[in-house]
Amino acid sequence: MTVRHTRRAFLSAATMMAAALAATACGSPQDTATGGGDSAAPVKVGLVYSQSGALASYGKQYIEGFKAGLDFATKGTGKVGDRKIELTEVDDAGDPAKAVSAAKDLIGKGTKIIAGSTASGVALQVAPIAAQNKVLFISGPAATDAVTGANKYTFRSGRQSYQDVVTAKSFIGDPTGKKVVVFAQDGAFGDANEAAVKAVIGGAGATVSSVRAPASATEFTPFASQIKAAKPDLLFVAWAGTTAPAMWQPLDQQGVLSSTTVVTGLDIRASWPTFGAAGAKISFLSHYFDGASDTEASKALKAKVNTIDLFHPDGFAAAQMVVRAVQEGGDDVDKMVKALEDWSFDGVKGKMTIRAADHALLQPMFQAKLTGSGTDFTATAQKSLTGDETAPPAVAMKG
Repeated sequence: MTVRHTRRAFLSAATMMAAALAATACGSPQDTATGGGDSAAPVKVGLVYSQSGALASYGKQYIEGFKAGLDFATKGTGKVGDRKIELTEVDDAGDPAKAVSAAKDLIGKGTKIIAGSTASGVALQVAPIAAQNKVLFISGPAATDAVTGANKYTFRSGRQSYQDVVTAKSFIGDPTGKKVVVFAQDGAFGDANEAAVKAVIGGAGATVSSVRAPASATEFTPFASQIKAAKPDLLFVAWAGTTAPAMWQPLDQQGVLSSTTVVTGLDIRASWPTFGAAGAKISFLSHYFDGASDTEASKALKAKVNTIDLFHPDGFAAAQMVVRAVQEGGDDVDKMVKALEDWSFDGVKGKMTIRAADHALLQPMFQAKLTGSGTDFTATAQKSLTGDETAPPAVAMKG
């Protein structure tokens, strides 16, 4: 798996008090979803995400999470005050051009809030559209770091790649003087992961090198032997595609998994069987898995979807952010932006905070292990890292 693997004028006295509390503490929009606009007109929200294409499974989790989050944040009414949240869902199929066209169409119809973006390439194309048209954009599972600080109108409801890599770093403690090897496929995907590890873990004092395999490779024993000979303190594996089972097996057979700490990202539950017998020997960095937290939001989400998967929390958080924005800003997008900046709320993962400077979403991340085998794998949290511990460096807002 890859580390890739989104009212002030309208408040009653009661909700003003709730808002003041929310500004100084970690709160939930469920507690304050009683405001709204100055009429009963519906609030149009456009959800542009992958209903089809390579990331359709991610998109399915996102929309399930969003609807559960909306129910939670509005106490089952689907409204902020007297205003119904009116959702329009559009399939971008992971295609940035389709997403941009959909966003423009929705904006032309009066939509002031766009959410979604399952794919990073999509998010990076939709973000400028939000700034140009001064609408609120809440990116979803798209993990690219470049979404953070894209412009004042762009936020994110999921994690970013930096938070993944910092979680990987946590497995070896102080990286100073330690040896890290990145095992990845040739190409842009491998390049990006290697660069991230060099920046984050190498920047903290480790020596980082790489072993790269052609994307077409099917025989991995030579690469496993090369990795074992390097004797790394940490092997960071960034892999995508159907060759994963063929890759993990020789790493196990050559003793790599038993001779060093091997870390990779924990993808959606359906991918877990691809680890085979190696699964129980790998250390996983995790954005989320069922049971990673025990929050009120996670309980509410689980009641709706039964088994929480990787990107359900992203949709849930997006809905919480939408409710907060409408409640505080009504139809004024600039007020929506201000309402989200420096806001802390109780999400599925735990305490979430939107950093005002660049709109990074500070959030818990997890170390995880798999037990069992195949379709019977169970994930358990080994350690939870706080939002402060995984916070990316602040970047200048670009627009």
